[in-house]
Amino acid sequence: MAIKDTALTTLIEPVVTAMGFELWGVMRFQGKYPRVVIYIDGADGVSVDDCADVSRQVSAMLDVEDPVAGEYRLEVSSPGMDRPLFTLEQFARYEGHVAALKLRTPFDGRRKFQGLLAGVEGDEVLLQLDGEEYCFPIESIDQARVVPQFDD
Repeated sequence: MAIKDTALTTLIEPVVTAMGFELWGVMRFQGKYPRVVIYIDGADGVSVDDCADVSRQVSAMLDVEDPVAGEYRLEVSSPGMDRPLFTLEQFARYEGHVAALKLRTPFDGRRKFQGLLAGVEGDEVLLQLDGEEYCFPIESIDQARVVPQFDD
């Protein structure tokens, strides 16, 4: 099970920003092999070396702060083309793109929706699909990703 971790985000963001990157988001996966996944982005993209550098810096900070109980694996990655969306600002940035949303609780009998991001209004994400516009409060969204579109 994946959870967005705002406490870890607050702790990690200054380290990532000081290194010249944008902290895109932090996910914590629980289970038999717990892991913390950090997504970073940069103006010129992100290389494997960038991820390794950020991993070393964040790992050292987490060893000192010890915010995660027990053992876990730390992963640092670019958000990629099918990037997860965490904040209202990110949803607004990708207005006009196709996105897939998974809600915490069902709406109209379903939890999964895919459509065109029509923007943000207050604390709600606007999604157009099947000729209708849906408004989802950001706190009702469990997971969201940009769906890459390729021209023929």
